[in-house]
Amino acid sequence: MNKDVHLAHEWTEPADGFRIITRGTVTVVESIALVERGVKHAFCTRCGGISEGLCENLNISSRERDDPAAVAENWRRLSQAFSLPREHFVTVSQVHGTRITHYGNDPVGKEEPEADGIITALPGRACAVKTADCLPILLYDSCKKAVGAVHAGWRGTAAGIASRAVTCFKEIIGSSPSDVMAVLGPSIGPCCYEIDEAVATQINQREANLPALHDRGKGKWTFDLTLANERQLLNAGIRREALCSVRLCTSCRKDLFFSHRRDGEKTGRHLNFIVL
Repeated sequence: MNKDVHLAHEWTEPADGFRIITRGTVTVVESIALVERGVKHAFCTRCGGISEGLCENLNISSRERDDPAAVAENWRRLSQAFSLPREHFVTVSQVHGTRITHYGNDPVGKEEPEADGIITALPGRACAVKTADCLPILLYDSCKKAVGAVHAGWRGTAAGIASRAVTCFKEIIGSSPSDVMAVLGPSIGPCCYEIDEAVATQINQREANLPALHDRGKGKWTFDLTLANERQLLNAGIRREALCSVRLCTSCRKDLFFSHRRDGEKTGRHLNFIVL
């Protein structure tokens, strides 16, 4: 494991190429490169909804013991802000694995399939994943006209979910990796993400992840989710100039984000989506 990797102390402002903007009532993080290409997308913050308590306030998950009426209103506000009907957001039941599902002409039913990513070439359908520290990755192929969204926690990262997503674009959409753009959103940063030896050992099994581990001694490491997934995407054929990361820490920015590590299990979830 690389002990010389530069360790950021905190990620509190978005990197160049990103902006924080309010649309309707909801505040989101956007990639300027995707905006310039006319691709509707967002990494949602916690701002703009009506939930209370630990899920305050734009929680979009009904699994967090939130008031169902508040969650429904949060979805309504999000849908209105982006002029997208609620039923056009396509989500999955996330299980911290590497399965990527395809939303095609024979779409998934009402039951969410167990997966941690979704891709589609259908216009008007928003591929969406939920996060509260894990890394959301949005993918866009401008040539084949396809999009995808990936949920990458440490387990998915250790198993190579970012690489798997690129493979799915090749096998299902017919994409060339060099035509795919990857945008990595807010997640817990290495400033706040400490892991133990058992987790580090699993992450260490994939060579691309090695520079993202920083040995702190006494069986503790810090882990840079963003860096590990960047390297997986590059190794899978994504061009460096087509890869951008916001590097905003969900744990540092309590004003903007939910954080499972910071707040425990009873916290809200953000929505991260991209649509043709």
